[in-house]
Amino acid sequence: MSKILFVLTNYKYLLDGKPTGLWLEEFAVPYLALIDAGHEVEVTSVTGGDVPIDPNSTPTEEQANQWKPAMAKLSATPAFTSINAKEYDAIYLPGGHGTVFDMPYNLALHDTLFDFHRSGRVIASVCHAPAVFAGMYDEHGTPFIKGRKIAAFTDAEEAAAGGTETVPFLLESRLKALGADHKAGPDWQPHAVQDGQLITGQNPQSSAEVAHLLLTALK
Repeated sequence: MSKILFVLTNYKYLLDGKPTGLWLEEFAVPYLALIDAGHEVEVTSVTGGDVPIDPNSTPTEEQANQWKPAMAKLSATPAFTSINAKEYDAIYLPGGHGTVFDMPYNLALHDTLFDFHRSGRVIASVCHAPAVFAGMYDEHGTPFIKGRKIAAFTDAEEAAAGGTETVPFLLESRLKALGADHKAGPDWQPHAVQDGQLITGQNPQSSAEVAHLLLTALK
């Protein structure tokens, strides 16, 4: 069985001051899929501590019962920098608007992802979490994401969610500007893309598909 490192956002507020954070489904669904398949998962966060949950992703009672083992992992998380990432076979970044604020600017996280890439290990992310790639440049100044196929939260979905003015940049537009081959599916429908060892999904509805691709890549 494989070891997978999860890195979650710690950022709590949108530009308008409203609360945000992790989108719970994007964490819980892949976490449980991996655990149920017998893999080992280490849950960490960008700076460590409790992980804020976007109130718009509050689960139903049925979901809360299903996701209880995952939700128990969101308190007092270790910072990812306290973990030896070289021991893990894959890294996964779930989304939520919080990721647009802390992940694109964290150089230590970028170095960790570059190390996974250089060693041929799997990198997976979903929804807003591909924002991390917006800040990643190699030693020559080339964007990590340039020329790579990717799925991520679209500008149309951001507008429909009322978030256009509350984030520092529109994810689809930024990734395209960096040369990414952004593959958009229909709004709010499951859509995931794999490009070599890079797996990405478009929106919360894509969480299960990203988990499926990750499980397949780990076989």
